[in-house]
Amino acid sequence: MKTPKRLRIFVDCHVFDKGFQGTRTYIQGLYLELIKDNSRHFFLAASDTGNLQDIFGKAENITYLKYKSSKALSRLGIEIPRMIRKNQIDFAHFQYRVPPVKLCRYIVTIHDVLFEDFPEDFPKLNRLQSFLTYKASARMSDIVLTVSDYSKKQIERHLKVKRVWVTPNAVEDVFFEPYDKAGVTAAVSGKFGISSRYIIYVSRWEPRKNHHLLLEQFVNLGLFRDFNLVFIGDTTFHNKKYDQLFDSLDDDVKRKIFSFQKVSFPDMLLLLRGAAIAVYPSRAEGFGIPPLESVAARIPTITSNLTAMADFDFLEDVSFDPANPKDFEEKLVYVTSGHADYGFEGKIAALKQKYNWPLAAAVYNQAITDFLQ
Repeated sequence: MKTPKRLRIFVDCHVFDKGFQGTRTYIQGLYLELIKDNSRHFFLAASDTGNLQDIFGKAENITYLKYKSSKALSRLGIEIPRMIRKNQIDFAHFQYRVPPVKLCRYIVTIHDVLFEDFPEDFPKLNRLQSFLTYKASARMSDIVLTVSDYSKKQIERHLKVKRVWVTPNAVEDVFFEPYDKAGVTAAVSGKFGISSRYIIYVSRWEPRKNHHLLLEQFVNLGLFRDFNLVFIGDTTFHNKKYDQLFDSLDDDVKRKIFSFQKVSFPDMLLLLRGAAIAVYPSRAEGFGIPPLESVAARIPTITSNLTAMADFDFLEDVSFDPANPKDFEEKLVYVTSGHADYGFEGKIAALKQKYNWPLAAAVYNQAITDFLQ
């Protein structure tokens, strides 16, 4: 009996060459689950293949391919097509954008189309480029994936895609691991100079992320008297409202505010674990994983309930509408009062049941199976 041909899957992992971001979490979690299937051979490509190997390990069904260029045009237009042809790839998986030349079946994950839902938050040129390239990539792809029901509906609407599969994000196991709070806070103080309790917001900088609203509440509620405020995330688009508000503050208040960019994953995890409170006031997300990570780390968390975050029904009692200042204020007072029973056990159990990588991998596998039938 003839042995079935082993499916050969290429994965563009160039995001692993950059700082910590959501697409990296997605690829890592999904493929750590998928590579357990020895009936498939996975070709993982990045510039730093050593870093990839540290994450995914050595296995007979994994081959690491090295990019020579860090430029997107060179990678998508030249290097990847050569890799696909040379390694006789069956499926190639990309995030957002696929190569302009098609030499195998394409899988694309489009995490969101927020530039269409909230055009005022994005520069016009960025919106146009994203719309044209996302739409072309969706049309060229044989399988289109996303990470939430909200994004699925919006992608089908704006990009005119007939079928989008939802492969939801999940929280990495490390966030659930126990840790010594006193030891962590001492380490944070020694490394970052933050010596008292702090509120943390983990997110890149864009106007829709509402950093200014958190700073506004931090000042108006007088939280700076008892807490520091820590922001972690790189800048995508500047938030002018935040800059104006920050510049107007007294130096005594400014000294209570810390902002870190280009943060490594270990440092991000350390800062998260050291926090007293986590806040996520974003008004628009394709998924919104940081509040789930902070809950998993047992940090009392409040989060926006808009767009994809409306699916976090197990966090309903600690969710708020960031456009409603009174709602935001009430939740912030509730979580910073120190008297609340947060109910971690129930929330974490519900989180694990609803969002896990085996579930996402099962949807991915079903999408391929349906396509091949």
